[in-house]
Amino acid sequence: MSGNVTSLFRSTAAHSPSMSALTRESDGEAGPVDFCIPCNPYFPTPAMFDEMAGRLRDIITYYPSGADTITAELCGLLQLPPQCVAMGNGSTELITWIDHLLVRESLAVPVPTFGRWTDQPMETGKRVDMFPLQESSGFALDLARYAEFVRARGTRAVVICNPNNPDGGYLHKQALVQFMDAMADRDLVVIDESFLEFADAEAEPSVVQEAMLRPNVVVLRSLGKNFGLHGIRFGYLVANPALAGRVRAMLPKWNLNSFAEHVVFMLRDHGPEYAQSLHQVRRDRLEMASQLSALPGLTVYPSQGNFLFVRLPVGAEGTVVRDRMLTEHRVLVRECGNKIGSSSRFLRLVVRPQVDVRRLVSGLEQVLYGSRRGAAVPEPATGTSYSSGTAAVDRLVSETNGAGMRALAAQPAGPPGLAAAPAAGTGMPLPAAVPVAPAAATVGPMPVPAPQQVPRPAPVPQPAPYPGPVPAPHPAPVHQPAPAPQPAPAPVPQPAPPPVPQPAPGPYPAPAPAPAAPAPYSVPAGPTPPGVPARGGLTAAQVRGTDGLESVPAAGRPASQGRPDPAGMGRTG
Repeated sequence: MSGNVTSLFRSTAAHSPSMSALTRESDGEAGPVDFCIPCNPYFPTPAMFDEMAGRLRDIITYYPSGADTITAELCGLLQLPPQCVAMGNGSTELITWIDHLLVRESLAVPVPTFGRWTDQPMETGKRVDMFPLQESSGFALDLARYAEFVRARGTRAVVICNPNNPDGGYLHKQALVQFMDAMADRDLVVIDESFLEFADAEAEPSVVQEAMLRPNVVVLRSLGKNFGLHGIRFGYLVANPALAGRVRAMLPKWNLNSFAEHVVFMLRDHGPEYAQSLHQVRRDRLEMASQLSALPGLTVYPSQGNFLFVRLPVGAEGTVVRDRMLTEHRVLVRECGNKIGSSSRFLRLVVRPQVDVRRLVSGLEQVLYGSRRGAAVPEPATGTSYSSGTAAVDRLVSETNGAGMRALAAQPAGPPGLAAAPAAGTGMPLPAAVPVAPAAATVGPMPVPAPQQVPRPAPVPQPAPYPGPVPAPHPAPVHQPAPAPQPAPAPVPQPAPPPVPQPAPGPYPAPAPAPAAPAPYSVPAGPTPPGVPARGGLTAAQVRGTDGLESVPAAGRPASQGRPDPAGMGRTG
């Protein structure tokens, strides 16, 4: 493959170049083996592709049905009420409308994650509060600390991707439901489940049923990734009827194309093949992780997605590895240096069949270690020869940072990224709401808390889910000075007390000794029981019926605009 194709990466700042662009620049060669675009390699089946090819002329010649017809068919398959669903031309379209319609001045998001959750709100002038996931803890999201971060910043909207992209980190359903209830006073909570179909950590991992009962929760789902059809832009969101109706009312009538319609209507006859494809991806993920972790110096992080997040050996530069894999081995990998919270030390590798994995591993062996003269990993005695300038830092932290898959083998079984289970009846140890200082006006990649110190409860200590030291979110105070005495009518000069050593500044204000303000609401002891509405939400009967829709019009809209059009979605469902 011609070396000039690597220039396409330098002209694509936010993402990798498309497969079409790479093919056009490859001098007539076939496209590379794709370990970059995270979609299902086993679906549709060859027979389904043949069927679509036979109907290609009709599919691309005529208008599709309206979005309400396609949505009703999808909801019939998923057993969801159509008034709680909005389908979009890809999940990115829905993220755009969520930002425009439902996010006000600020949004919190853990990083690294899917780039549109950071880039989209910044493009519309919102403040984005980024919560850094720690490499030393395997990029696991600590929900208690994340909730504390949201309250300290006063953020109004919150995003969680489960599994997270690019690391594949997973949060169990019960913990997410408790987090959603703890965030009931926020404007919006988004749970992005775009890759959840590939998870096998628990039997029923989705929170879509819980989202429909809550007034401020939206769940985002992808179809292109699951069905192996990124070229067909389609995805959907699930929320209570008011939220879903606000988004649906803004979408064009024909925002879904004829290919999307054809695939959705094919699914009723191909459910078993789809289920088998997901099972095969999960098996391949285990085998691929095992093969990659055998490479010297390569760290593989646990994943519940259809991709693996890997850290290259010390001294290897991700852009060099990416370019050489493409030009010398015709293998396309995702280098993650342009993801906020990541660096070029990391690659995201899509799970593929074993024949492709063997080609990937062989290429990495040759690029990383093949010949010392041309290897991406220099010999220890020769220093470094790569261009990022981070080799010294890499070597300094390599002994303690980034515990990966092999280090996890000795850990007790349990869900990754979660704290120890709370005692029965206590629920998740999340901090209570407290008054928050005005947010900092500066918008940047890592917003800094406002200068005013805000009293807040100390974080509940949690055991690290991975071996190795876990950086605390802020240093514990050495001790606090006693309050100054009230001045007397005739003050007597006193000698100045010796200075008291203070802890180094951390990412959050140090906790004050004053007691925390009382919470405006109580955190539930567990998930809301079935049939009981969440705080401010709906019962399941109201969601599935029509009587409950009149009472939840969209904010700022007449009641007729805050629910599905009776002549459209409600009638076809």
